[in-house]
Amino acid sequence: MEGPLFSVVVPATTANLGPGYDSVGMALSLYMTVEVSEASEWNVHYDGEEYAGLPTDETNLIVQTIQDVAGRYGKEIKPHALHIASEIPLGKGLGSSATAIAAGIEIANELLNLSLSPKEKVRIGSENEGHSDNVAAALLGGVTVAYFVENELEVIQLPQPLIGAVILVPPNALKTSESRGLLPTELSHSLASAGSAASNVMLTAISVGDWELAGKMLERDIFHEQYRKPLLQDFDQIRTFCREAGAYGMTVSGAGPSLFVAVKEGTQEEIAIKLEKEFPYYKAIPVTPAPIGSRIKKDA
Repeated sequence: MEGPLFSVVVPATTANLGPGYDSVGMALSLYMTVEVSEASEWNVHYDGEEYAGLPTDETNLIVQTIQDVAGRYGKEIKPHALHIASEIPLGKGLGSSATAIAAGIEIANELLNLSLSPKEKVRIGSENEGHSDNVAAALLGGVTVAYFVENELEVIQLPQPLIGAVILVPPNALKTSESRGLLPTELSHSLASAGSAASNVMLTAISVGDWELAGKMLERDIFHEQYRKPLLQDFDQIRTFCREAGAYGMTVSGAGPSLFVAVKEGTQEEIAIKLEKEFPYYKAIPVTPAPIGSRIKKDA
């Protein structure tokens, strides 16, 4: 039996980083790997039970993205088989849908020899996802900041953050659509100004490597945290514990229900153990920022 043509590796992401709502994302060292093989019809196979309920035919999000990219460029694409192994918890605020979209873009780009630029990939991903934060980080790696409003797209990648992180993952999943439904349709001008200021200072602090300040601003969000945290068990207690443990800051990962904790580089394993012991409802996963986004791998 012939082996795969190539593989695509895509990192998990955490989005928002507190006040960077719908614009800031960070790639994390948890990965989805998709092996692509020739086949007579579309067939998707996932390793592990967590992903077992997802579609395995051409209605799968990865396949839909592949076909969308082909259609955008007037191309036809033959069916392929996709074998997927993922370390990324499904529906837990770690960009699982964005990684699927990023994988689909990379697969189409490779199979059709499109030579898409990074920004072209982010545009396609943003249009499919509806916002740019997760998909930009998944495609580019590191910390990304995107402006995607009425089809205008600008995206920038910040210097690689020298931190560790802990992801607290609860047993329950949460659809992004449900989490977005908790948010108000309007904010006062003064509140929006405060949120914008917190985001500006946070991003500037990240860009100069001042994570003490970045972590402080990470906890100054007014756009979404207060509306979502009633669904997040022990939120305030975890934030207090993280501060006492020396973490830079803690916030909701994406739309939740997972939590993102920024910590000093090299301390993530130790703090993860402490957090899981203190809050056993959550699984504590130590990670680092992933400097590289989605990439193609071929056997030598």
